[in-house]
Amino acid sequence: MVLEEEEDMIVAIDGPAGVGKSSIARMVANRAGMKYINSGNLYRAITYVVLSRYPEGPPEDPGSIIEIARSCIFRLTDGRLLVNGENIDDKLHTDQVDAWVAQISAIIPVRRVVNDQLRELAHRNDSVVEGRDITTVVFPDAEVKIFLDASVETRAKRRYHQGTSSLTFQEIADRIRARDQIDRSKKEGSMKIASDALYLDTSDLTIDQVCEKVLDKIHKMVQ
Repeated sequence: MVLEEEEDMIVAIDGPAGVGKSSIARMVANRAGMKYINSGNLYRAITYVVLSRYPEGPPEDPGSIIEIARSCIFRLTDGRLLVNGENIDDKLHTDQVDAWVAQISAIIPVRRVVNDQLRELAHRNDSVVEGRDITTVVFPDAEVKIFLDASVETRAKRRYHQGTSSLTFQEIADRIRARDQIDRSKKEGSMKIASDALYLDTSDLTIDQVCEKVLDKIHKMVQ
């Protein structure tokens, strides 16, 4: 399905960490002929840049982190996220980045920097954008809103089988629980289900099944 060239459409996909937002959003974008934007990767990229300058851990003063976030220039080229001209896709899901991204993404000025960048990346494009608070803060007027969910155990199992972490299954599950708590407690951009979002529990669904449900929602909007 390829969308007709009318007004730009935003498909916003929200949900907790490890629920499969990236896989679903990428598949939906490919099948619908839309641009795919992963908001979490912007936060991860900022975290990576911060850690590259402070390998022992981010400074307690958020001012330095905010300055780094504001200095980052993001571009999407052939589906790859470039940060200051560098492709760091293979460095975004390390255990070190995982350990700090929630704390850094909770800094309100950092969130505002990322939100502005997301709107710019999606400008003049039919886009599938996924990440925390996409449906409530970044694109509250998105034509299609989806909230994906799954149990902590299901999400931990998926992350564990990705093979990108050296942590045990239990350690991954504990981190996901901690991440959920941080995401629900953020002063700005906390994890919420938009009142007009389609809620999908993906615990017992395949990626294809979830994708079809999202595409069906998009199809109904463009009829």
